Amino acid sequence: MVRSVSATGEIKFTTIGGPIWPTLDGEYCTIKTRDNKIYTGTFLSTSPAAHVFKDASTKKRDPENMYVRLDEIVKTKKDVEKLGIETGNFIFIDPKTTITDSGFIKSRFLDDKINVASIFGLVKYLKDNNITPKQTIKIIISTYEEVGHGASFIPVLDEMIAVDMGCIGDDLTCTEFDVSICPKDSSGPYDYNLTNKLVEIAKKNKLRHAIDIYPYYGSDVSAAIRAGNDIKGGLCGPGVHASHGMERTHYQGIEATMELLFHYITK
Repeated sequence: MVRSVSATGEIKFTTIGGPIWPTLDGEYCTIKTRDNKIYTGTFLSTSPAAHVFKDASTKKRDPENMYVRLDEIVKTKKDVEKLGIETGNFIFIDPKTTITDSGFIKSRFLDDKINVASIFGLVKYLKDNNITPKQTIKIIISTYEEVGHGASFIPVLDEMIAVDMGCIGDDLTCTEFDVSICPKDSSGPYDYNLTNKLVEIAKKNKLRHAIDIYPYYGSDVSAAIRAGNDIKGGLCGPGVHASHGMERTHYQGIEATMELLFHYITK
């Protein structure tokens, strides 16, 4: 979001969720005002030119040392305000979504757009093949998952599966080609029996899967349980590389996730 505007018309910003800020240096963005005007801009370091600033390559990249350069003729704070840009306006980062011939999907914010797409794909498959799940299925797509309270209010459920990205990195076994099943994250353990059910389905159907613990992670199940909902919670999703940066996954991991969910809701 727009946090403030400097005297010279530079837009300072504040974070929503947890993007890795150095990856934003040089990225294009758009700003939407409260009266729905759209303006474009670029995220830059406060030392943006190698020919001018000695610390151009070493300057720390974070909201305190970056700004948005607006693609409008503005020289003062008042010039920016005349455009209708003000504190609290949302700033949208160009996702640069690309699908490669080798099956990789590259984009910002695959956490968690890729799983919204996975759920839509699963629902389409059920409809196209006239398959009716044995239980009542409720699909929840929350708006505020990234800030921690997305599913704090949910309808009455018995079991809840958060379909979220799997992590890739040190001490983890997940890859972009796997469906990740997480038994525990920073909020604590997920339901023991439900997690076992997901693992059993993955093994029985010979799905590429990984079982990993994520110490710096939370999900909509975490939010629902903290809000006092009496549910059995589980977590699964395709492996995503470079999470909250320049993210990437593969069709194989998405398909494994969809197949795991399909067997879960039709078992």
